[in-house]
Amino acid sequence: MSDFAGRTFLVTGANSGIGRVAAGALAAGGARVFLGCRTRETAAATADGLRAQAGAAPVAVEILPMDLGDLASVRAAAAAFLARGIALHGLINCAGLTTRSAVSRDGIELTFAVNHLGHFLLTRLLEPALRAGAPSRVVNVASEAHRSAPGIDFAALRRPGSFSGLSEYAVSKLCNILFTRELARRWAGSGVTTYAVHPGVVATGIWRRLPQPLRWLATLSMLSPEEGARTVLHCATAPELAAASGRYYKHEREALPRPVAEDDDLAARLWTTSEALAGLA
Repeated sequence: MSDFAGRTFLVTGANSGIGRVAAGALAAGGARVFLGCRTRETAAATADGLRAQAGAAPVAVEILPMDLGDLASVRAAAAAFLARGIALHGLINCAGLTTRSAVSRDGIELTFAVNHLGHFLLTRLLEPALRAGAPSRVVNVASEAHRSAPGIDFAALRRPGSFSGLSEYAVSKLCNILFTRELARRWAGSGVTTYAVHPGVVATGIWRRLPQPLRWLATLSMLSPEEGARTVLHCATAPELAAASGRYYKHEREALPRPVAEDDDLAARLWTTSEALAGLA
């Protein structure tokens, strides 16, 4: 059993799938884990489940409701965490979805809003806690799906997506990698390192909003959440990665993303656009 005693992590999407597995593994290792879930009810159920799973062993899990598709909710969650005065040693941005023809409460294409923009705002707002916890890490769960995105249509970010939602999902995963790269550049020397992760193609609730035929096809032959969490946990905790930052990992090893994901000009434009959309500019 790994020893994470004295360390604090925040995991988004902790109510199911990879996020729940990662949160459980960290808590079982002695970490204090904040469960970022869309509603207090789902977070409470997850916390109860993790405590029951641990049996007699004590686990330190706390609830932090946040709706990543609602920027006001993200701001409230970050403010609630910062008000506790807790140093943060790891932020795992795991929550995600793929959906079709929808926009967020803030008028942003919903897949981009949840998978990238909400996490971008959360990470930026939690910067004081991450710097206080340095050496600390930010892990952004991306995907090999980014390879089907030729770039980012910035004009499309303010209108509903396509019928299948798959092209928007690919763009959001490209954004996860570009954000990781730019975050590493801008926070160099801070003691906060950052990693983008392809967890494998995992059967989780991320596919729940796809039409049934597409959902059935998409989830055939997928990995379990336990298998998918391995590289996420590796990047969040492995001592040998302490000096690495801004890189892309799969199968617990560094990998090369598509060249567009290494475009520094695109990464910088995404950063400034995200600031404007999130009200940080």
